[in-house]
Amino acid sequence: MYRVAIPSARRANGADGSAQKTCKTLLIVAPADFVSESLIFAIEREFHWITVDQVPTLADACVGFDAPVSLILVEAKQLPQVEAQSERLSLLHPSAQIMLIQEDGRQEVSIRDVVTARNVRGVLPMNLKLDVWLSVVRLVLRGGEYFPLSLFEPIIERRRAGSTGPAVSFDAPQKPQAPQDNETDDFDELTERELQILAMVARGLQNKLIAAALGLSEHTVKIHLHNIITKLGAHNRTEAAAVYHKRRESGGERRVGDVAVLHAQQTLS
Repeated sequence: MYRVAIPSARRANGADGSAQKTCKTLLIVAPADFVSESLIFAIEREFHWITVDQVPTLADACVGFDAPVSLILVEAKQLPQVEAQSERLSLLHPSAQIMLIQEDGRQEVSIRDVVTARNVRGVLPMNLKLDVWLSVVRLVLRGGEYFPLSLFEPIIERRRAGSTGPAVSFDAPQKPQAPQDNETDDFDELTERELQILAMVARGLQNKLIAAALGLSEHTVKIHLHNIITKLGAHNRTEAAAVYHKRRESGGERRVGDVAVLHAQQTLS
């Protein structure tokens, strides 16, 4: 494993030369030459409370760092390993957001792959203007998401061609099995499409992005969401997402039909 050698002066001082206490780590998971030293300097200059570290693989990221990890930037080619290492990453870096980085805006990963990957908050091209690039990093650090227009080009092209079919196809998730106890399993009433949408809602995705990923209209997504909320006996999407997370935490993740887990299994097989 390697880590970027960062001069102590940069770690200890802010842009104005005043002492700053480093309290968070931004971790880059990519080959050593993927991110320039000047960009690393710009990150630490912009975010005085961040120290940048770099490792080549996600397996190498599953260790402790001097400060808690708040953001992990992963080379897009390593997306299949995000799911494989997700449990270890969540255990070691519970507060970390994950974002994919790629050389430019060309489509290295599909919107389907990104939205079904657990904890991935978007895709960041490395060829953006520096101020825009840093603004995206700031957005994700604050819990936001960013997806370049290039990810949606296949959807746009199909709609321009007048296609009425789904722009992005998802393999149907498995229907949940009956619970082991006497608890009523409300998930039995959800359709496969509703399970897909519920998994995305639980990840915090907005209706607009869900609609684009599934090739649906926002109105259709809203109808599905209304049906989900009704079937689960919830009052709103937040409660529906809470039911979903509770099911996962109780060991019923695979029975929920989590598209992220299912897709990871298919990708790695």
